[in-house]
Amino acid sequence: MRLAATALALGLGVFTLASQAQQITGAGATFPAPVYTKWGEAAKAALGIELNYQAIGSGGGQNQILNRTVDFGASDAPMDPAKLETGKLLQFPTVMGAVVAIVNLPGIATNQIKLTGELLTGIYAGKITKWNDPKLVELNKGVTLPNLTIAPVYRADGSGTTFVFASYLSAVSPEWKAKVGAATSVKWPAGTGAKGNDGIAATVANLKGAIGYVENAYASQNKLTTVQMRNNAGEFVSPTEASFSAAASNGDWGAAKNFAVNLIDQPGALSWPIVSVSFILLPKDPKEPARSANVLKFFDWAFNSGDAIAKGLEYIALPAPVKAAVRKAWAAEIK
Repeated sequence: MRLAATALALGLGVFTLASQAQQITGAGATFPAPVYTKWGEAAKAALGIELNYQAIGSGGGQNQILNRTVDFGASDAPMDPAKLETGKLLQFPTVMGAVVAIVNLPGIATNQIKLTGELLTGIYAGKITKWNDPKLVELNKGVTLPNLTIAPVYRADGSGTTFVFASYLSAVSPEWKAKVGAATSVKWPAGTGAKGNDGIAATVANLKGAIGYVENAYASQNKLTTVQMRNNAGEFVSPTEASFSAAASNGDWGAAKNFAVNLIDQPGALSWPIVSVSFILLPKDPKEPARSANVLKFFDWAFNSGDAIAKGLEYIALPAPVKAAVRKAWAAEIK
């Protein structure tokens, strides 16, 4: 019997008591860790399944599931299709979120200053080194920018958040695309590394003049100072649920192989320019079918009952047709 069919049937209330209180293990992306944690707390009470999730970065999550040391991996960077095939893995989305720039500037309020993709690239390329650089001053007329050295902070670990952020820099800067590119780990021209979204958040919070990039939930939870960004339409937008949803609504899911839709720098006057999807990597040939069935049960519950939790953390829930397509892939691909 196919695991997916079993899991979906159980998701409708046919689970036996024997499956309750069973632990499932996952590892990977820090980007969705806040929502996975909250989903885990709620699902334990609702389903009797306990989630043990280690936020070690997308690169670590991909490696662990390829080595079958966890029940599922999590990655914000879509896995290479060849690796998915050789690793016998199904990749499916769970939630969407946004990457935001955070700064530590005395006297500057959240979303008070504006940045463009070109200026952000210049900062991380080490070409713009002072907050009162003429280009920044010109863009932010009426705001007194301090005479502080800019201290870029980046992810030191293999990270899907880095992949998303570097993909945006590559989209707006041909030079960045040619010289640095986009990957879970890149050779940063300037700055200091920190581990995890939480590490970047903490480093920026403790270092005057710092700028970093994190998943929006970390900025919100830690009350960090975010900035406005100029989007594809030339409009400056603040990081809000409305701007994230505007970008997400433009995704071409139908053309996305392995659900790897591109939401970077989407058109639209309201669109936030750095939005992405977070993925789960699940073996098509699990070593322990019962545990894998419970992974599907967990995410089926999240699709049915977890949208409000995700929204409360400022993530974007998947559209209903995408959830239906994911369930169809479970039934077709998981043996």
